[in-house]
Amino acid sequence: MKRQFICYPKCTTCQKAKKWLDEQGIAYEERHIKEQHPTAVELDAWWKQSGLPLKRFFNTSGLLYKSLQLKEKLPIMSEQEMLALLATDGMLVKRPLLIEEGRVLVGFKQAEWEQAQADARE
Repeated sequence: MKRQFICYPKCTTCQKAKKWLDEQGIAYEERHIKEQHPTAVELDAWWKQSGLPLKRFFNTSGLLYKSLQLKEKLPIMSEQEMLALLATDGMLVKRPLLIEEGRVLVGFKQAEWEQAQADARE
């Protein structure tokens, strides 16, 4: 499986993550989250692989999240409803995502990504 870097190119956090990947010499396939938004099936697999709560996959600082008032709605939605909603628009999904063999990283925290790469080398 090729490593996928799923991002929104205009996002400054995504730009920082991409720069970090490039500086580390980590090969990846880039995917524009708005043009090729993740499907419900992909999101379901990534969520299960990540071990994170599903709500961590939502871009809570995004305009769409706020306009849909998801802070109030998510607690009463089922996991299947959340996955279906996330799949409707890539701008709802927290980014960047780094999809690797056996691991999914959501959002960019440099220390977390460094640890993931160190773990992968062991």
